[in-house]
Amino acid sequence: MSEWLSVFRRGLSIENPLTVLMIGLCATLAVSTQFQNALFMGLAVIFVLTMSNVLVSMFRRAIPDQVRIPIFIVVIASFVTIVDLVMKAYVPSVYQVLGIWIPLIVVNCIILGRAEAFAYRNGVGLSIADGLGMGTGYWIVISLLAVIRELFGTGRIVWFDATLVSLPSGYAPPSLLLLFPGAFFVFAFMIAGARWINDRFEARKEGSA
Repeated sequence: MSEWLSVFRRGLSIENPLTVLMIGLCATLAVSTQFQNALFMGLAVIFVLTMSNVLVSMFRRAIPDQVRIPIFIVVIASFVTIVDLVMKAYVPSVYQVLGIWIPLIVVNCIILGRAEAFAYRNGVGLSIADGLGMGTGYWIVISLLAVIRELFGTGRIVWFDATLVSLPSGYAPPSLLLLFPGAFFVFAFMIAGARWINDRFEARKEGSA
């Protein structure tokens, strides 16, 4: 159990796919203009990453090394298709906004990278921990990034046409936060914050050892 938790926690902190490994950034920066869209994108990544890890791990001994990458892509594309159809059926407004970014999960470096680097070399249990940890780490960072950009870039956070939070009426939101330069600016501060937390955590572990 301790090894399972250790693998899960790595995705949240010291191997976070966004703030540490810094992969899959294109979709992250593009989708994080609104909290609602970022949250659904994060859930989609958790599902596809975990399920593809499970399938790759289960059949890893039967997958020939020479054709493993095309097989990984077929597995990932199957789960992305499920996500695509479910979103189209149940949350069409989110599906219309996310658009091409849902099918592009197939070539997301995070998911293909974990299939190659972890699931192909480990058992099902640890692969589930890796998928959930990496997916949850991605979901937390993209949701937090979206909250900051939407709240301070528009003055409010909207959830299906309902305003969840709004800043005082005198606040003049800088639209730069909704553009790519603003996304890079906010994300840079998040990387610095995550690194500071990881450094303090590692220092505390060494001090208690």
